[in-house]
Amino acid sequence: MTQHVDLLIIGAGPAGMAAALAAAPSAISIAIIDDNPLPGGQIWRDGPQARLSASARQMRARLQRHGNIQLHSASKVVAFAGTKRLLLENAEEGWVLAYDKLIVCTGARELLLPFPGWSLPGVTGAGALQALIKGGLPVAGERIVIAGSGPLLLAAAATAKKNGAEVVRIAEQASLGDVARFGAGLWRWPNKMIQALDLASGVYRTSAHVLAASGVDRLEAVRVQLGDRVHEIACDRLACGFGLVPNVEIATALGCRIEHRAIFVDQWQASSVADHYAAGECSGFGGSELALVEGRIAGLAALGQRAQARKLWPERKHWQNFADRLNRAFALNPALKKLAKPDTLVCRCEDVPYAELANHSSWTAAKLNTRCGMGACQGRICATAGQTLLGWEPPQLRPPFSPARIATLACLDEDVA
Repeated sequence: MTQHVDLLIIGAGPAGMAAALAAAPSAISIAIIDDNPLPGGQIWRDGPQARLSASARQMRARLQRHGNIQLHSASKVVAFAGTKRLLLENAEEGWVLAYDKLIVCTGARELLLPFPGWSLPGVTGAGALQALIKGGLPVAGERIVIAGSGPLLLAAAATAKKNGAEVVRIAEQASLGDVARFGAGLWRWPNKMIQALDLASGVYRTSAHVLAASGVDRLEAVRVQLGDRVHEIACDRLACGFGLVPNVEIATALGCRIEHRAIFVDQWQASSVADHYAAGECSGFGGSELALVEGRIAGLAALGQRAQARKLWPERKHWQNFADRLNRAFALNPALKKLAKPDTLVCRCEDVPYAELANHSSWTAAKLNTRCGMGACQGRICATAGQTLLGWEPPQLRPPFSPARIATLACLDEDVA
């Protein structure tokens, strides 16, 4: 079965929802595809222990009021089915969706850098810890260390503490000077200053980063570099987040230009491919506020309503300035690229250590000789680590983009297949 919509949006995070709501009054047919059970993306992820913001609840309610918006939750893009046609799948069926305009709002994932012990049970990403807790993971009474870089560390710590965990250390790799200068400029964004004050913690330390995790069957302790000293901290969980990586795989496969790991867009949020736009973290990091205004601009521009979209440029500039300050303040210390030892696993799916990868000059050579990237994550973790540690160009995702049922693949026309 083939369906058709005027506007397709991939991703139902803040940018995707804002784009749909901006375009909805025109009465065109709109579809949103998202792999989560409910809209909100990672930042507004729902779950038994989630506390959704009022903004998230309001935007969900507004989506439901528009009869011309179809929301396909728990659905994924499997492959291309021809020009401006995508093969999609959910738990019940596969189908082909044709579109006139497309807005990519695929967000970002955590940058995970390998270090000794990072594959131990109990070690996760900082954002992953938040997602697990919101999904019902019990952490009451557990000792947690959170390490890496950026405001996500404080947000993850706040989520853990609200659910009864003891956060024993927050290790921020940026220097005190960089963090202080960033904080001193927050008066330009009062709501961000309030957030920072709310999330402040007495266990927060700057110029600090994880060196190794240790334990027998699961995590038992973490070694942390704090200035010139090394501390060993007993803990039950370690959550590490070294920033974000844009999810550009589908956009890359569509032929969109990529710059600085993100989808290149112009002032209208248009990509290098005609009729294809991008908004939110996949086109550059800046938080939910920037994603929301970018989504609105993309939704209006896709309809040709440029005068209305132009009115939002000052707001976008305001939040882009915040994003630029954020990215400068929390730029990664080059020392973090040297955490992995020769026997440290980089590809956890196929158990490939750093020493085996360092002998190769490219991702393709490493994959052919070591099976790196051929496991369940299909290189989404190890390829990004290889790009950061070894300077490799990341691989281009090929269809099918995710595991799919044979019945779904059968929806493709014979010539496309």
